[in-house]
This record gives sequence, structure tokens and C-alpha cells, in this order.
Amino acid sequence: MGEQVILTKDGLLEIQQKLDYLKTVKRAEISEQIKEARSFGDLSENAEYDEAKNEQARVEAEIAQLEKLLRNAVVVEDTEIDHSVVSIGTTVRILDLEYGEEEEYHIVGSVEADADKRRISNESPVGAALIGKSVGDIVEVLTPSGEILKFKIIDIHK
Repeated sequence: MGEQVILTKDGLLEIQQKLDYLKTVKRAEISEQIKEARSFGDLSENAEYDEAKNEQARVEAEIAQLEKLLRNAVVVEDTEIDHSVVSIGTTVRILDLEYGEEEEYHIVGSVEADADKRRISNESPVGAALIGKSVGDIVEVLTPSGEILKFKIIDIHK
């Protein structure tokens, strides 16, 4: 078995949906592109055919990667989440003590991390520092640049 991958239920669902899309919709689209490109004749100088085959290889590699990820997935059940401390699956609201700004992050496994959606990995500097802490705790985070950030945990919820 490969290295375990921690996922929330939402993360598991997203990956399953993406895999389903790639297997059903995307494979069919690429198959059509290959069929159309073949109709253009000589495959040795057919850029459309080459591009479609490259896209097919990329999609098949992504499908294999997602299937492997799902085989190694450990799903954090909602009922297992302790909301009294920051853990994978919780959302934490923190106060940046230097700037006086509040921020909210959903703590997830590394595969689900997405800064644009305010989902941070339990392995990131901020996520790792927050794990196991409670409301009211002051957390210091050493960033990769050497800067020290200080946060106060205001709230922890689902």
C-alpha cells in the first residue's frame, strides 16, 4: 500500500466527481478528437492527431493518479472530529495579532489544500501550528521566509 492520504468527506467527494468526469466525459471527448483527426489523413504530419493523443495520455495519467489517491485515502469522518481543538475537517477563525485582521481557514489534508478557497493543509506552516490548539490559544508560526506570525484562535467549528 502507498502512503496514506488524509481526506475530508468533501474532499473525497470532489475527487470522486473529478475522476468520474475524466472517465466518462473527458475520455469520450478525446476519443472524438482522435477520430476526427484520423479523418484528416496522414497521421505522420497530423498535428491535431498528435495533440489529441498527448491529451489522452495526460488524462489517463491523471485518472491513474486519482485512482491511486483514492486507494490510499483515509477519510476523516465528521463524527470523529473534535471541535474543541483545531484538527483536519475543522474551520478555524484566527486573529492576526500584528495587523488586527481576522482570517478563517478550513483545515484539510495536503491533497485538498487550495489557498483560493481558504483551505490550508495540516502540513503547511500555519496549519501545522494550529493543529491541536484551542480557542483562546496564541499560536506562533515560523514562515519559510523566517518571519514569525502570531495568531489568536477565536473560533473552531465544522
